[in-house]
Amino acid sequence: MPYEGEVHPQSRRGVSDARLLAEAAALKRFSRRSFLAGAGASGLLAADMLVTREVQSQRRTTRILSVADDFADAYYPDACWFLFPGYKTSWEEAQWILNALRGALNKRARLAAVGYSNLGLDVTEVVRAIAEYVAVEKITKLFFYGHSFGGMLATQVAARLLAVAGIQVQFILLDSSPYSAHDVLDQSWFDGVVFLYESGVRFPSTLRGGYELGERIIHKDERSWRQILNQTLEQLSPIAPSNVLVQTESAYIYHFEGRQFAGQLGTAKMAYLGNPKDATVDYETASETWAVVYKDNMVSSNLQTTGAVPAHASPGWNPQVYRPLVTGLLDEYFPLPRGGSRVSIF
Repeated sequence: MPYEGEVHPQSRRGVSDARLLAEAAALKRFSRRSFLAGAGASGLLAADMLVTREVQSQRRTTRILSVADDFADAYYPDACWFLFPGYKTSWEEAQWILNALRGALNKRARLAAVGYSNLGLDVTEVVRAIAEYVAVEKITKLFFYGHSFGGMLATQVAARLLAVAGIQVQFILLDSSPYSAHDVLDQSWFDGVVFLYESGVRFPSTLRGGYELGERIIHKDERSWRQILNQTLEQLSPIAPSNVLVQTESAYIYHFEGRQFAGQLGTAKMAYLGNPKDATVDYETASETWAVVYKDNMVSSNLQTTGAVPAHASPGWNPQVYRPLVTGLLDEYFPLPRGGSRVSIF
């Protein structure tokens, strides 16, 4: 006989059977289409995670990414452009930028981009990768394109290459590059990312979508809604830079001080181009400071990418704006000789 308050075993069995029958009825009512849709979504999520993990694992070292160009490869085997991608720019987007500028750049040199490691930005690794590429490909003439913060890195790498390996860079083009963190207009957002990184907190992947979308909506005045959507989705794709790389890029910008490399670039020529409507980097203070500090190297600092949308460092989106400016700049300071079956820039 059960104790007072104790449920009889047969009663428990009855309750269990009733619950099982209810669940079976609910399962019968569950739409087969809903089940297949849910299973399919789960499969896609699992596949995306596997692809993301695989892509990220293949980008654990800094690499130089060649962009084939029949004309440049044939006529300038010993000259090369190196694109230093900007903040959160993927390997694929860097190559897309080079392709967009191909008609302006391939008249002077071959094309290549620096692919940063997903383990984090490491200047020493970037210098090593370029030096090795230069040695293997027998490059004697180097042209640097600094895309956004990539201009900071291009300047430091040029100074390091000259000091460590005796490699002289011919030209550094700064595209909307901040001179220091003080030129970054959205300081509160930027400071927060750096604070988290230096506190040992890694930006969680689950928050990446909201972060990316919010950052672009803040700068809605210089983007269309389609660009906001496309750029946000790019940062959520498997090919996007890792969160660690993004945070190390943030820290690099935050601590960069351009003055330390002034006077260390040898004979390198420098030029700055940007947009007064840039809502990411203060065009006025950045262009003026670069021009003053690097007065011995700067040959042009007033070119403006008027009409470009987004306004900040967007050659891939606006090649029709950028190509004439870059072509004119190169024609003036690196004129092509007239005549002859082979072309040389010197």
